[in-house]
This record gives sequence, structure tokens and C-alpha cells, in this order.
Amino acid sequence: MKYNLRNAGRSRNWLKYVISLVMLVQVPGSAQLLARSKKISAQAVQLSPTLSLTDALARLKDRYKVNILFEEKNLRDRYVPAGALQPHATLETSLTALLQPLGLHYKKKKNNYIILPGEAPPAQVPLPGRLPLNTLPTDPQPTESPAETPSAPAAKEIKVSGRVTDDNGSGLPGVSILVKGTQQGMITDSNGGFEIEVPDENAVLVFSFVGYRSQEIIAGNRTSIEVSLQVDEKSLEEVVVVGYGTQRKNDLTGSVSSISMEELEHLPLSSFDRALQGRAAGVQVVQVSGQPGSVVSIRIRGGNSISGGNEPLYVIDGFPIYNNNSDASSGVTSGPGINALASLNASDIESIHILKDASATAIYGSRGANGVVIITTKKGKAGKNVISYETYYGLQTVIRKVPVLTSSRDFALLKNDARVNAGKSPSFTAQEIENMTGGTDWQEEAFRTAPIKNHQLSVSGGDSKTRYALSGNYFKQEGILLNTDFERFSARLNLDRDFSSKFKIGTNLNVSRFSSQMANNDVVRGLLLMPPNVPVKDENGVFTYQSAFETPLGNPIATLLQEINQTNTYRFLGNIYGEYTLAQGLTAKVSFGADVINNKQNRYIPSTVYQGVNASTNGTARVGGKFVTTWLNENTLNYVKTIREKHSVNILTGFTQQAYKNESMTAGSQQFINDLLTYNNLGSGSIYTAPSSGAVEWSLKSYLGRVNYTFSDKYFLTASIRADGSSRFGKGNKWGYFPSAALAWNVSHEKFLSLPAFVSNFKMRASAGVTGNQEIGQYLSLATLSNTTYFFGDQIVTGYSPNRISNPYLGWEKTAQYDAGADLSFLKNRIDVVFDYYYKKTTDLLLNIPIPYTTGQSTSVQNYGAIENKGIELTISFRNVKGAFNWNSSLVFSRNKNKILSLGDDAEYIISEASIAKVGEPLGSFYGYKNIGIFQSEAEIANSPTIDQLNTKPGDQRYLDISGPDGVPDGVISQTYDRLVIGNAQPVFQGGLSNSFSFKNVDLSVFFQGSYGNKLFNENRQQLEVFSGQQNASVTALDRWTPQNPGSLIPVAHPEL
Repeated sequence: MKYNLRNAGRSRNWLKYVISLVMLVQVPGSAQLLARSKKISAQAVQLSPTLSLTDALARLKDRYKVNILFEEKNLRDRYVPAGALQPHATLETSLTALLQPLGLHYKKKKNNYIILPGEAPPAQVPLPGRLPLNTLPTDPQPTESPAETPSAPAAKEIKVSGRVTDDNGSGLPGVSILVKGTQQGMITDSNGGFEIEVPDENAVLVFSFVGYRSQEIIAGNRTSIEVSLQVDEKSLEEVVVVGYGTQRKNDLTGSVSSISMEELEHLPLSSFDRALQGRAAGVQVVQVSGQPGSVVSIRIRGGNSISGGNEPLYVIDGFPIYNNNSDASSGVTSGPGINALASLNASDIESIHILKDASATAIYGSRGANGVVIITTKKGKAGKNVISYETYYGLQTVIRKVPVLTSSRDFALLKNDARVNAGKSPSFTAQEIENMTGGTDWQEEAFRTAPIKNHQLSVSGGDSKTRYALSGNYFKQEGILLNTDFERFSARLNLDRDFSSKFKIGTNLNVSRFSSQMANNDVVRGLLLMPPNVPVKDENGVFTYQSAFETPLGNPIATLLQEINQTNTYRFLGNIYGEYTLAQGLTAKVSFGADVINNKQNRYIPSTVYQGVNASTNGTARVGGKFVTTWLNENTLNYVKTIREKHSVNILTGFTQQAYKNESMTAGSQQFINDLLTYNNLGSGSIYTAPSSGAVEWSLKSYLGRVNYTFSDKYFLTASIRADGSSRFGKGNKWGYFPSAALAWNVSHEKFLSLPAFVSNFKMRASAGVTGNQEIGQYLSLATLSNTTYFFGDQIVTGYSPNRISNPYLGWEKTAQYDAGADLSFLKNRIDVVFDYYYKKTTDLLLNIPIPYTTGQSTSVQNYGAIENKGIELTISFRNVKGAFNWNSSLVFSRNKNKILSLGDDAEYIISEASIAKVGEPLGSFYGYKNIGIFQSEAEIANSPTIDQLNTKPGDQRYLDISGPDGVPDGVISQTYDRLVIGNAQPVFQGGLSNSFSFKNVDLSVFFQGSYGNKLFNENRQQLEVFSGQQNASVTALDRWTPQNPGSLIPVAHPEL
């Protein structure tokens, strides 16, 4: 009689506690000493490491949505290892692993899998210590001639015991042990231990476990055997998360980098995006400020846009987010922005996958041009319940300060030199200078050793129907500048529930509150420029109000300690989905999600803090708020079919819609009676500043499709297309279409090609496609009005005037990308190599183009211009040592060349202060004069080109005369003709090297990353090398040019003109 499978039961659990301590040192511009208590865990493991065969088949039935039929008598009292159910194996692989050791097999008939007994009597694999039924003693059978044939003495069995471990020395529960050629066997206990009787010394024990290579060992005369099973690399099918699904790594046709979270879980990070630095080829990560929780800038395969966004798209548990950090700022505070992605706790992340080529990113269409970072958070797993607590504590300190003058005497001498060189009398007498001692080191006064700490409590688990993961986190990082910090509280819930074999639902919810007290934009400048002759406090212990010298500078220490400059943000990010199997292989999925950000900022400058000329001296307060909502609906159909075991098809189609709304307001007041209420009572200020408010909306609707085809695990094809309709663009260009295609060939699976024995795997890939960039401001295609005030008679009235003309044809920036790559593995997969060459060309750049003044405007946003990026990427992973001691290494290297191809209408360049976008040059180029030395005499000045010959003195810098109105040097240094590209921010190459070591419960990670060839515009140095004596200066001033020191390349001291 045949029966359909029923639900599997639950197993009981017990708690196992693990405590370890890891010391970590990290130096990313500041030194950090970190003590970490790694996962003080209460992990629930099964009392019995086995499952009944019925329960195991029930799990396969629910997982693969198939019918499994059997006769109950064939499965009665049969058990399998609990670890035999590999999560990413195929159904056929799983069935074979379960049935073959038990003498069973399966037969597929239409959509049914029928379990049948083999030719030999089925093997019994009992629980630890339990004898199989067919080994029980039986009565001897009578012979035809008992008198003639005496009975032989019974052979004495040998008892063999021992332990089975993995390559790390940890016990393996559930390993199947069979006496070869018999049906006698058992399974190891929860610690990997076993005890079995064998018939004689020649008996062979067969040890097997899913995911490990089997071993055969002759018992011999031993009574104790220790066995170490090695991982079967071929059985480990790594799964990679791609857009709207997953794929086996072996099936990938695109360029995708994976980041191991095991490497990152020890890092003290306020946001996960900082961890990408140096760990993925082609990914450049720059932290734009040392403020805790500050913004991080990421470029994947170079920048594609001049005026649009260049940041990648983030997809967090299926929810696409462009990290617009302004959503977490209402515009009230002064200082570096806070990273909106800091709302996500890095310890909650299960995996990070970076999609780089068009084959991988085109499924995201108009948002895929800058690459896609897919974040998957941790989910509960059936069969065990885990309670874990993680904590770490670290210290941060500055390892190098900016070298400036800290001696009062040195600054006084500089001040006197500057005045004398300008024909003025010295500020200090020789006796005053002689009497000077010490000086204020403003950096030393502002910097501190700052703690960083993290606490996380997590609970996860479930059964075959329900899986859950719940976590709570507290993180705080104090800044190395006084009174600066970043603090986060967060909670996450991931829940999945199977209501039947066809229908399941799930949800991913994250709630967080993060806040920061920041140093305003002028603090660091003040620390560097405030002269050492100015004390922090006067003789009465009161903070010095401002500098006594010409440059207007407030006391930066007073600003740090007394100014309120706060941002507080609440964020909810979550979605809920339902998935239903319509037919075998055909699944429908519907999801709804929301991203809600509520930001409140407060700023108060008390009357005791100087904020520059014309600033209020009696307190200034401002408050602001911003409320941002994004909702998302996605609807997909996915069809998976395997035909005759060689052809595999995976078809995805879907419709998505997303909408965004942003509302903001600010208000302020000045001239308070006292500082007691700070920003909490704007009405008590006697002067109100103009309030502001605003609202912005956009929406996006999309249709998408993708086909993956595989033939015989050797030939792979991926084709996708997405159609996006965006409200941001002109009515004649609302919709954009973004196709891609890719091919891959697994050469190592070809029988007609004989690869060297040391080559484990060799796959070649090629892809091409088009993606877009919609990250521009809203309403740029529309004619708009702005409010203005003017006099009408004797009264001030408010009106509106045009400030932009319409452009109904405003469209997408489009990026066409071509990629060719190879994946190789050597020495039984101990070395993996991934190589890619790519070429990207972005066209239809969104630029402000000059238009005739008869239109009433000077510029209009239009699609002009083109940029290219091309480069190579290399990733090499090494499994150097495996066993109780493990050593793994990874090397990443990338080189990208960026170039502006066109700026439209024969335009050659766009200049913005010290930066220039110029045809033939990379983005991020710096523009200025070329220094060629120091003027040594008046005669040399008279015979050389200068900027201002009248005011140029010996010791001033000389600049190269490049050109003039006639195209040749004209003897005058001018901004128009004599500036050139003096460097750019693009690195020649970048890379990273990581090493991880582990021995039992102790691990160590060593990581190096860097870039070469990129230039920085050092505005601090530019200001500090103006030796005017009106502000502090670099220590290079001690070697400045003087008549007595004519060989110096450091310019002379003189006051600013």
C-alpha cells in the first residue's frame, strides 16, 4: 500500500555554551584596540543526531514541492544522519544520499518519486548503540546430516570504538558506519563517538557522511580508531544571491563578488559598507570624514556621471534602496553627513554580493548602472534553536596629527617676518619673544582616546514549518574629537512560515534609532589655524572667545564642548511576502514593503561661542525635521524546469512599483536672553529667521524578465530585460528599456578537452548589456517657478518668477557595458582565480547646457556628453592550510581607467573651483597652476611671468606660463590660459590582501588595503602654507625662504593681500 508523506516531527534540543576572546588591532587613520567576546552562545543542538527516514523525506517533500510515495513497511525503523539534508543539493542528490546506504532506491514516474527496496535486503542503520533487526540471534537451522557435520565454533566478534572528526578536529554527529559487505552498522553520537562490533580483524569499516569524502579502514587488531573525514569540495554548491533570486556559483554568467561575513564579524564598524573596502575587486570605498557614523562613498568600476548619482543601488532583503544620505538630514546641522545605511546592524548580515557587469545588474534597469550591492540578513534554520550574545569593546586614538606650529616663539618669529617683509614694524619685541615659553597644541587639546562598544543578543531557530530570527543591538562609538559620537539601537525580526507544501509567507523587519553629536565644519579648520599663542582659557578659567590675530577664528574647544549639533533618526525598513506554487516548478511571489525615515535635527550656538564676523552674539537656535516614506510592491512568476536531466530552464517575469515622498521643515531664532533653554523655545528669541518647508515625490513602475538556460552543466545562457517608467523624466521619455545577455562555457566539463590534473575547474564568461541611471533631481524636466520678494510702492511683497524652462525629452543616462571573464580553480579547489576585463560607456549625460538668454534662462538640463571606464579585476583565494589549524588568504587587485569622451556641443571643459571636467581627462581632475620653483631676486621677477608683478617678492612661488590669447606663452600668468590639470582622484590601481588564521576557538585576521596613483586636493595644506602670521602655519614654515636660506622651496613669509 502507498502513502503520502506526513509532516516531520520536532527534535529536542540542549544548550551548549561557547565563550572565546579575540584581540584585534585596526588602524584606519586612527588606532583601535579591540577586545571582543565572540558569540557567547547558547546553541541548541539535537539530543539525537538522527532523523527517521519518514521525517527526512517529509522535509524533502516540503522543500521541493513534489510527491514522494512509499510502502510504510519499507521505511519502518529506519534512520538517517540529521546532517544528510544539505540545503542546496538537488532533490535527486538528496534522495540518493538518504536511500542508498539503506539498500533503497527511487523511481520517478511523472511528478511522483516512488521509494522502492533494492535487490538485497535493506540495510539497517540504527540509532547509536542500537543493533539492526537482522543481526538479532536466531535459532540454528537443522542440517541434513547433523551427525556427519559437527557444528563449527562461533567466531568471536571484536569490539571497536573511537571518534569521527572533521578537518578542524570537531566531532561529527550522524556519520554512517557500516561493516563492508554486511548490513551491520550504526551512526556516531552527538560528539562523533561510536562503538561497533566487527566479525574479525579483516573487517573493513566504511565511514560516510553527506558533504564529506567516504573512508574505508581495516579494523585489524585495533580496538580504538580515530577517523578524520575531509570535506568533499565537489559536493559543496555555493549559492550566490542575484537580482530576484539565487543561482549556483557554477551557473553564473555575470560578474559577481561575494564578501565573507566571517571575515567581517570581528570588525568594529558603524555601517557595513565600510567593510567592502579592499575586499572586492573593482570596488573603491572612501570614508569622507572621521566623524563616527559618517557618510561613505562607493564606486563600482569607476564613476559614470558628472551631475547624477554615482553610488550603487543597495538591495536589502529584496528592498531596493539608493542611499541618499540627505534623507537622514533636515539641513540644520553643520558638519559631515551621517550615513543612512548605519541604521543596519552589520552583525545581522548573512551575506553580501556585489553585482558588477550588465548581465548581473540589468535586471535592475534604470538603477543598475553604478552596480548593485545585495544584502541578505540572517534567517532562522529548522532543527535547532540558538541564543547568542556578542560583545566587543575597543579604544581609538589618533596616531598622527597634522604637523603645525605649537611653539609660541616660533609663531611670533613668523609673525614678525611677515610684517617686516611687508614693510611694517614687528608685532613682538625681541624681549617678548625671549620671554615666551610653551604654546597651545590645539589638536592635543581636542583629541582624546575614545571607546567603541557593541552588544548584541540574538535568538533564532524553528522547525520544518516555521523559522525565525530575532535580534537586538546596541552600538556606540565616541569620536576622537571631544563631545562627538554615534549611537544606535536596533532590532530585527525575520520570520518564515510554511502553511502548506504550496503556500508560505515571510517577513523581514528592521527598526532602528541612531543619533550623533557632530563637530561643525569650522572646528577642524580652527584647530589647525588657531595660533599657539592663544590660550584655551584665560586666567579666570573662562574659554578664550576668539583669536587675538587678524584671521577671525573662534575657540574650537569651546565650540566642541558647548555647541549643540545633533541629529536623531528613526528608521523602519521591512517587507512581507507570500509565495504560492501554482504548479510543479511554477511559483508566484507577491511582496509589499516600506522604508520610513523620520529625522529631527537640533542646533544651538550659545552666546559664549564665537561663530565669525556678523554672527549673533546672544545665541542662535535652529530645529528641523524630515519625514521620508518609500513603499514597494513586487509581483513575480518563476518557472524552473529540468528536461531529460541535461536541459535546465529558469524563467522569471514580474511587475514592480515603487513610490517615494519627502517632507521637510526648518525654523530658527536668534538673540536669546540666556542660553538655558537652548533650541527648546524658539519663541524666546527676539529675531526670527525665515522658516522653510518643502515636499518632493517620485514614482517608478517596472516590467522585468529573465531567462537562464543550462545544458549539461557545460553551457550557460542568461538573457534579461527591464522596462522602467520614471516620473523624473520628460513626458516624451518616461520609459527606458534595459536589455542584457551573457554566455558561459565550463571548459572543465568537456570530455574532448584534457586539462592538466592540477586544474580543478575552468569556466569562461562573456556578457553585454545596457543599464541606466535615474539619480537626478526631481522635476528637472518641468518648467518651475521660485518665490522672490520685491518692493511694490512702499511695501515688500512676495511673488513668483520662472527659474527653469521645460525639457519634455529629458531622458536617462545609459551605460553600455561589455565584460569578459574566466573562473579557474587549481589543486582540488585549494586556489580559486577570478579574472574580468570590462568596458563601460555612459552616454546621454545629464548636464547644464548654456542656452540663449532670450529664453529667460542661462542654462537647461539636457542629455549631452559621454564617459568611458575600462579596466581589469583579479581575485585570488587560497586555502593554504586545512585541518585543526586553518589558514586562508585572499588577494584582490583592480585597475580602472576613466575618461570623459564628450561634453556636448563642442564644449571642452566644465570648471568648478579647483576641479575640472575636461574632455580626454578622468572625472575628479584638479585644475591649477604648475609650480616651478621660488623667485630668488627682484631681477628674476622682472624677467619672468608673474600673476601680479607689482606685489611679487623674492621668495614667492613661480608658476609656468603655458599659453596666452594667441595660443603661445604671453609673459603673464592668468587663470584663463595658464591653469592645467595637475592631478586627479582616480587611482592607478587598488587592492587588498587578507589572511585569516584559526585554531579551534581562537582566530586571527590580518588585512591590508590600499590604492596607488590617486591625488588628493589638500585644502588644509594650502591654507597652512600661507605664511601670513595672521593664523597658524605648517611646520614647514621653519624652513621658509629667507635671504639667509635661499635654497628653500618653501615660500617666504608675508601677510595676505
